[in-house]
Amino acid sequence: MQIREVKCKTALSNSTLPGLNYSLNPYRGCQHNCAYCYVPNVLRIKRSNWGKFVDIKKNIPNVLSKELRNKKHGVIAISTVTDPYQPIEKKCNITRYCLEQLLIYDLPINLQTKSKLITRDLDIISKFSNAEIMFSIGTLDDNERKLLEPYTSTIQERLDALKKCSEIGIKTSIFFGPIYPTISPENLSNIIEIFKENGAAEIMIDKFNLKPGVKENVEKSIRSNKLFLEKFAKIQTNYKLQKEKLYEIGKKRNVKIVDAF
Repeated sequence: MQIREVKCKTALSNSTLPGLNYSLNPYRGCQHNCAYCYVPNVLRIKRSNWGKFVDIKKNIPNVLSKELRNKKHGVIAISTVTDPYQPIEKKCNITRYCLEQLLIYDLPINLQTKSKLITRDLDIISKFSNAEIMFSIGTLDDNERKLLEPYTSTIQERLDALKKCSEIGIKTSIFFGPIYPTISPENLSNIIEIFKENGAAEIMIDKFNLKPGVKENVEKSIRSNKLFLEKFAKIQTNYKLQKEKLYEIGKKRNVKIVDAF
C-alpha cells in the first residue's frame, strides 16, 4: 500500500447526487479495496491500481476553512469517492479535522461509511443540528463480505455502530447496496427487520453497477464460491426480483425504501 501526503487546491465539489449540494473527500484512493467499486471508472484510475494507494490531503481542513466563509448553505456529503473512515483515518484524523471546521458553521452533513471507526467522532457529529450517518451494507453474510469487501469492518461491527449512532439521536440510514445477488427475496424481510432493529430510519437500495472492469473484477474475487458465481451470472434478474420484494416489504412495514439512482 502506497501512502502519500498531497496538497489539494479545493475541498468542496458540487454534487449532482439527490439531496446533496457538495461533496468532501479527505482522501484519494481507498484501502477497503471493494471489488465492485465504481470509483476507478469515475476518476479514470486503472482498476489494477485501485486499493493499492491512498493520497492523504493533508491541507484539506485549512482549504475547507477558507472555502466555508463564502459557500452557500447546503448539505455536504462526506465522502462520495472514498471512505472517510478507511483505516488510515485512525492515524491521520483528516476527516475529524474537517468535521471540526464544518461544525463552526453547523452545516448539514451526510456521512457514508463501511467502518466502525466513525463512532470515534460521535462527540463531534452529535453536536451538528443536522447530521445523517449512512452505513453501507450489501449482505448480512460476513463470509461473502470478505470476498468482495476484504478490508472493511465486519457486518456485525457496522450494525453495532449503526445502533450506537441511532441511540444517541443521530439520524441513521442504510445504503443497502450493491445488494448481493445471493440474497433470495424470501430473506429480505428478515434483513430489513434487522436494519430497523439497529436504528435505520431509511433504506436506500442499489444494484451492482457493472461498469467496465467491474464484472471481471468481481468474478475474480468470487471464483472460489460456486453459488456466488451462479447467482452473479443472473444478477440483473435477481435484482429485479429483490427490488420488487423490497418495495412490497416497505409498504407493509412502513419502511422508507429509496432508489439510489
